[in-house]
Amino acid sequence: MSYFENFLKANQAYVELHGDLHLPIKPKTQVAIVTCMDSRLHVAPALGLALGDAHILRNAGGRVTEDMIRSLVISQQQMGTREIVVLHHTDCGAQTFENEGFRQHLKKELGVDVGDQDFLPFQDIYDSVREDVALLKASPLIPDDVVISGAVYDVDTGLILEVG
Repeated sequence: MSYFENFLKANQAYVELHGDLHLPIKPKTQVAIVTCMDSRLHVAPALGLALGDAHILRNAGGRVTEDMIRSLVISQQQMGTREIVVLHHTDCGAQTFENEGFRQHLKKELGVDVGDQDFLPFQDIYDSVREDVALLKASPLIPDDVVISGAVYDVDTGLILEVG
């Protein structure tokens, strides 16, 4: 049985608990969270969020990319969010490689030349949060009155520390 088949089976139990909530489309807290796709980061319970509370946007490294900004603009302009939290985490896979080495790996393994594509690796987790917060604050698509915060989640303890 594939994992997808397991997911479908598990979903039947979830449906029983979920019920017909008819939650509003706009997030209750008016918050959007930019974070990593890492499976050890269970964002909702770590932040005390329930279903329908916040937009959670995930990608490798939790980095602010053009697509993240696109999603944030939609979140704000169509769904009413007024706050952004950039949440990176310790022991991130994006800290385990550098662009050039990864490009060479892709060329060898896939036979694909990705040119100078930036996969947004980083070494210092706190610097990566500061960089992404600065990108959001500098974006003309993010209004000046949107509150933007940064933090790091510790995958070993679950503790979240604010990054200033």
